[in-house]
Amino acid sequence: MKSQKLEIENDKGVKLQAYLELPANQNPNYFAVFAHCFTCTSTLSAVKNISRSLTNHDFGVLRFDFTGLGRSEGEFSDSHFSANVSDLLAVSKYLEEHFQAPSLLVGHSLGGAAVIVAASQLESVKAVATVGAPATVEHVTHLFSHGFDDVEEKGDVEVNIGGRPFNINKEFVDDFSKTDLPEITKNLRKPLLIMHAPFDGVVPIENAERLYKTAHHPKSFVSLDQADHLLTDSRDSEYVGNVIGTWVQRYFEAKDSEILDTEGEQLVAHLNLLEDNFTTNIQTKKHTLIADEPERVGGDDFGPSPYEYLNAALAACTAMTLKLYAQRKKWDLQEVFVYITYSKKHSDDLKLDLEKPAQIDYLKKTLKFVGNLDDKQKARLKEIASKCPVHKTLISDTIIETEVQ
Repeated sequence: MKSQKLEIENDKGVKLQAYLELPANQNPNYFAVFAHCFTCTSTLSAVKNISRSLTNHDFGVLRFDFTGLGRSEGEFSDSHFSANVSDLLAVSKYLEEHFQAPSLLVGHSLGGAAVIVAASQLESVKAVATVGAPATVEHVTHLFSHGFDDVEEKGDVEVNIGGRPFNINKEFVDDFSKTDLPEITKNLRKPLLIMHAPFDGVVPIENAERLYKTAHHPKSFVSLDQADHLLTDSRDSEYVGNVIGTWVQRYFEAKDSEILDTEGEQLVAHLNLLEDNFTTNIQTKKHTLIADEPERVGGDDFGPSPYEYLNAALAACTAMTLKLYAQRKKWDLQEVFVYITYSKKHSDDLKLDLEKPAQIDYLKKTLKFVGNLDDKQKARLKEIASKCPVHKTLISDTIIETEVQ
């Protein structure tokens, strides 16, 4: 995933910090804007995970900090709901002027309400997805309701939200009652995906029900079973991103991915060292893959490890080769399972007579056949399994040439 750090000025001259995430090929077919939750920032792990997942569906994703939050300029008291919508319009305009107008808006919690309102004002937006969004903008005011009386008296007070201090004023409080979100949702008339956790303790599930009933088709609902409001489990946020990326394809014209200029090579791998530990995006002409390392060695476990991909190549090639051979022989091979494990073993343990004993790369391949096959046929299939092209490559004297551009 390629990431660009941006500064975007809103209509009040406030500089908003943003990151533009790009697919591995750096040529997204479409662009999306992500609006984070109330008092959150664009660097929340859930925001990054969802953005990363969407890049795997050929989206460029702009995630940014609202006014007064994260590393954006301004005061939190200026980050009332209308200002959030205004910030969304500003970053959407920036995308349109410098890249391509956004066609998808994604919002988390109050950011979900904000993207519904922004989408009603942006002709370029073709679809909207919300996660844990409230059905009314006023819903969020319960988080700081204890400061209402003080605001009336003092005009500017400090409140505690989620263990963090924030300053609010009367304009901040009053602004939440100005937007009729149900009416805007009713008139949106754009594909809407509503995702919500049944036991969300911050924004109850009834909010999703009301939004869904208010919206017109095409509309969809996906339950985020066992998830919490902030999607603190990375599996939940990755799931959200993948579901949105798949759902939205129904409403967008399919396009072939544009491969990077690899000078005739078959694929490219890209690792952003500033943003990721080991997470590496791999792009072929039509397919995007993610490689990573397990958490136990410092990775984020967003995808298979390099050696797991090596195992996968051998297993897939073996299965395909056995299928072709059995078909040609007209044998009753209905299914084949190929199990691969990579490890290091000492030459002595393998009973190899080497001049200098050493650790050896060791691949164990186990086959399981489903079908009406006799022992002789199974034995022959075992022989054929060693003749697949990848197997031959791995045991041959392979030469790898490396160049630096």
